[in-house]
Amino acid sequence: MGAMTKTSTINARRRMLLKAAGVAGAGLTLGFRLDAAFAAQAAAKDAASSAPFQPNAFVRIGADNTVTVIAKHLEMGQGTFTGLATIVAEELDAAWSQVRVESAPADTDRYKNLLIGAQLTGGSTAIANSWDQLRNAGATARAMLVAAAAAQWKVSPDAIVVKGGVVSHAGGKKATFGQLANAAAGMPVPTQVKVKDPKDFTLIGKQVPRKDARAKSTGTAQFTQDVKLPDMLTAVVAHPPRFGAQVKSMDASAVSGIPGVRYVLQLPTGIAVVATSFWAAKKGRDALRVQWNDDTGFKYSTADIFDDYRKLAQKPGSVAKSAGDVAKGFSGAAKTLQATYEFPYLAHAAMEPMNCVVRLSNDALEIWNGDQFQTQDQALAANAVGMSPSQVKINTLYAGGSFGRRASIDSDYVLEAVAIANELARNGKRGVPVKLVWTREDDMRAGYYRPAYHHSLKAALDADGNPVAWQHRIVGQSIMSASPAMAAMMIKDGVDATSVEGAANLPYRMPNLLVDLHSPSVGVPVLWWRSVGSTHTAYSTETFIDELAQAAAKDPIAFRRALLAGHARHLAVLDLVEKQSRWSMPLAAGAAGERRGRGVAVHESFDTAVAQVAEVTVRKDNTLKVDRVVCAVDCGIAVNPDIVRAQMEGGIGFGLSAALYGAITIKGGGAEQANFHDYPVLRMHEMPVVEVHIVPSTANPTGVGEPATPVIAPAVANAIAAATGTRLRNLPLKLA
Repeated sequence: MGAMTKTSTINARRRMLLKAAGVAGAGLTLGFRLDAAFAAQAAAKDAASSAPFQPNAFVRIGADNTVTVIAKHLEMGQGTFTGLATIVAEELDAAWSQVRVESAPADTDRYKNLLIGAQLTGGSTAIANSWDQLRNAGATARAMLVAAAAAQWKVSPDAIVVKGGVVSHAGGKKATFGQLANAAAGMPVPTQVKVKDPKDFTLIGKQVPRKDARAKSTGTAQFTQDVKLPDMLTAVVAHPPRFGAQVKSMDASAVSGIPGVRYVLQLPTGIAVVATSFWAAKKGRDALRVQWNDDTGFKYSTADIFDDYRKLAQKPGSVAKSAGDVAKGFSGAAKTLQATYEFPYLAHAAMEPMNCVVRLSNDALEIWNGDQFQTQDQALAANAVGMSPSQVKINTLYAGGSFGRRASIDSDYVLEAVAIANELARNGKRGVPVKLVWTREDDMRAGYYRPAYHHSLKAALDADGNPVAWQHRIVGQSIMSASPAMAAMMIKDGVDATSVEGAANLPYRMPNLLVDLHSPSVGVPVLWWRSVGSTHTAYSTETFIDELAQAAAKDPIAFRRALLAGHARHLAVLDLVEKQSRWSMPLAAGAAGERRGRGVAVHESFDTAVAQVAEVTVRKDNTLKVDRVVCAVDCGIAVNPDIVRAQMEGGIGFGLSAALYGAITIKGGGAEQANFHDYPVLRMHEMPVVEVHIVPSTANPTGVGEPATPVIAPAVANAIAAATGTRLRNLPLKLA
């Protein structure tokens, strides 16, 4: 892999990250200034939420009776605003209609993700890390409202009832939260509060309307693309066609005559064309003539990468998990099976490509962005302009999807926008806001990808069909190595935990087990992608375990169940999906020449277990139709069951897109795909019927945003094998 080195651009970003690591985390105030069309809306919001009563960082109660929940996590379609607000409203006993949600400012001290240590939305942790924190926040506000009422009415707090946003006493006294807000603000903040018994929940576990639904339905929701500021310019950037290449020379003579174009700026990442509109900027970029210096560029293609991966797979890697004596287990086996798997690079392909609005003044930097990683973006942006993080204001807006892309390790597109603003300042335009817009093609070819992987598995069965040895070797890029700080936390003894999750913690009982890893350095930029390591480990482990069940002549669910002792959540979802899918009943026959099959897979990610049964039809021409998916999930308490179901359905659709179509191929050091014509996603008519069943639980909530995604591909592949007898070991799924 000698030629496969990280590019100088990526190394520069790493150095920037390391340099900035010590300055992350200062608090700020959210400053939100839009054009005239939205100014009235913002002013009304400010007036409605003028807050005499803000007992903590997460709750504000206005005199107008509005309860505002401050959400520290990005709303990117996954329902976070609704889930977080539900937790607060439950403990506050607020009426759902009086609850509003707004994004928290970038302030790591107050708003960090308690499971990660930074202000970050990711890892399906938004509800899980906020559960106790927000219950206490709501209960604290409630206690202070009750204390205020008790003091005014001269009654015992124990005699006061709170329901639906109204505080009342049996003697006939009543007051709304707004009427008590000013008095409550003067009450001592309790150091300890009692939270509800789950049996008393009235909102949690129930279906309540989403808090973002109305704004998104009426077009008033603010995404980055909607931001319009006075005198704002728009920029697009010409990026190198080969990863890591740099500008050698540029001819912008043809750009100067294009109406609306104001500046052509050279950046570390390419050439920016800045204009009065997107279309003018794009026309300007199209007219540029750029020669790229390929000496620093990546030159491999997909075939070269996998050739090297296969060679690496022939020798031991860094040990991620070892138990028993694998060699001994294989030596006495009655039957041995082997399989190799290959997984392509994948694009995030969110509906809203990357974009960011920046305004740089003499003493402040203001950013508008669907921000997923405030701690990182604030620190790196500050470093880029020589300011302190406290001078950087981040206005977190809605994001039109992300799937990990907006939580860039090196804040790539944010820093690109900052760099443009900095260049404008040097050209006498300090204070002029600029909106950076990436087209779909930019996002597909100049962005980041789920790493490509090669897996090699070998397993052995004894005479009774029980697994006695399991060896799993993984070859693929480390995501965490792009950040020295993250590498220090997540890479131990040469093993990136995100590369082996789902494999190193294999739940099945294996007396002899070895999982090892090679993490070659490759010049393709990679990043986490919805469900991260489980995107590939779930497929290889769940299809291979299915092969073992077949070799042992055992039912796939019964085979799994026998190996899952002690894994209550896995067993719960397996039992539920077996029942709801009518697993024991034969499938209805297809049309003449069609073959039908049913497959199962179960996997845990982000502390949530998901089992899925897929039913497929293979047509005469070997094209595939996924007819039905039955999904069972154990995620602890389902704060909002409707959103849990939506996330399971969405995760299945997202995972099915990748399983059937997803592949970024590299040719001559650059991505070949550019848009949805050559990187197709699942169409509505291809979406199967999905049934979601939630395991009842009183345990604390766990993640739901990602855990459905990795399970669908192996369930479908196992169904194809049941229908055709063919085992498909590479993605995307292709029948000859």
